[in-house]
Amino acid sequence: AGRPLDRAARLLGRDAGENTIELDAERESVRLWGLVGLPTLARRDTRHQYLCVNGRPVQDKLLKGALRGAYSDLLFHDRQPVAALFLELPCDEVDVNVHPAKAEVRFREPGIVRGLIVGAIKRALAEQGHRTSTTVADGALGHFRPSTLPGSPSRGLPFQGAAAMRSVSAAPVASGLSEAARDFLAPGLDTGAPSARGSDEPAGEGVTLHPLGAARAQLHENYIVAQTADGIVIVDQHAAHERIVYEKLKQQRRDGSIARQALLIPEVIELEEEECRRLLDHAAALAELGLVVDAFGSDAVVVREVPALLRDSLVRRIVADLACELDGISGTDILSDAIDRVLSTMACHGSVRSGRRLTIDEMNALLRQMEATPHSGQCNHGRPTYIEMHKDDIEKLFGRRG
Repeated sequence: AGRPLDRAARLLGRDAGENTIELDAERESVRLWGLVGLPTLARRDTRHQYLCVNGRPVQDKLLKGALRGAYSDLLFHDRQPVAALFLELPCDEVDVNVHPAKAEVRFREPGIVRGLIVGAIKRALAEQGHRTSTTVADGALGHFRPSTLPGSPSRGLPFQGAAAMRSVSAAPVASGLSEAARDFLAPGLDTGAPSARGSDEPAGEGVTLHPLGAARAQLHENYIVAQTADGIVIVDQHAAHERIVYEKLKQQRRDGSIARQALLIPEVIELEEEECRRLLDHAAALAELGLVVDAFGSDAVVVREVPALLRDSLVRRIVADLACELDGISGTDILSDAIDRVLSTMACHGSVRSGRRLTIDEMNALLRQMEATPHSGQCNHGRPTYIEMHKDDIEKLFGRRG
């Protein structure tokens, strides 16, 4: 029959084994155990969500809401987490007769149940660091096809020679980080940074020291290629840095306040009257998040301070996007999930952009920050920030292995 968790994994599909996390947590008289998927294993519907209470399958709104809440800042709105969750609690603490088919239940202490689910899953996901699902790399490998060289009988894309390499910046890795690279993930990144440059360090330096390896090249001024001990990693630089900035903003908020910096010249931004009203209604909450805005006539606002992490960002774009993000949020208090959306919007504008050339030191700085940042395996919308290909898989592509 196998372990209960093994049976749960079979419910979730063949990819579950390597891409799920075991849970076992208790709060007062309630126990929660089961499996939850990495955010990058998410699906478009809830068919891969299995919920049981005291051994009985249920489709309970509170449980589904708690599951979704645990992934609130990890998945885009159209993605659903994969999970098999089993709750065990005394029978007198749950009413199973509130639905004719017993598909829903009523808990005597719903707050305890929800808190246990959300807290246990969030802690488990945070402990995974930069981990992403293996299905991402499997999907990427499935798109590879052999190129057609002159005289080759295979059908595919013709070899483009040197022209295909024009957007690749390659160089040996530098084992240490320059002073500029150490500041890479802080504000003040120079948009005119040169393309990757080489160093005199040994080519293998750093490959085995770090999970995400050592940077080797930048492709199309957006993707970092790194060599690991047993393969390669390809990183989406904007998505990865966006997640890092987002997690830093969240941590600053948890610590009490988000560091902010006054603009040398306050920026006046013209908007629709309704957008201005929306921003000013939430001005106090935005100030707590590091963005200080005041009225400037009826159809403009003036920005006086911004989060320090975003001081080199395009303030106009941040404010315009926030005006849209706040649409539909009533009152002056921004709810917790809305705060996460606001911080996510800020992080998007505060991260290194696609099309930005990076030095090898800057690439390695980003890799090291990814390794140290929770949830850095997926961007703020639940998409992967990197894919990993093992050497064995690469050799199979070239027919070196069966």
